[in-house]
Amino acid sequence: MVPIGPQTVQALDRYRRRRAGHALAGLPSLWLGERKRGFTYDALHKALEGRAKAAGIAGFHPHKLRHTAAHRWLAAGGSEGGLMAVAGWTRPDMLQRYTKARAAERAAVESRSLNLGDI
Repeated sequence: MVPIGPQTVQALDRYRRRRAGHALAGLPSLWLGERKRGFTYDALHKALEGRAKAAGIAGFHPHKLRHTAAHRWLAAGGSEGGLMAVAGWTRPDMLQRYTKARAAERAAVESRSLNLGDI
């Protein structure tokens, strides 16, 4: 289960309405691809890479989205357990893998908010 907000619900609603007219609309998969194939991970990778290139983002890889989402979750005050549940991780090493790159940044923000140096 993945929590979603109103904007995502609206986007999914628009997609489902357009999907109904797709040549592969009879397939059970939610996401449909081109050339009589489903929308695979490779197709997602290619689509996202193309969008990143068009936006001028160098060195993009879809897994960076997981790192960013994990950082934002924790930076917003979300719990590690909640993040693990939403991301589908069952082992803490996955949490460490996706959050360690920006851990120092989050720690600095947390430190400032604690004001321990002002006591």
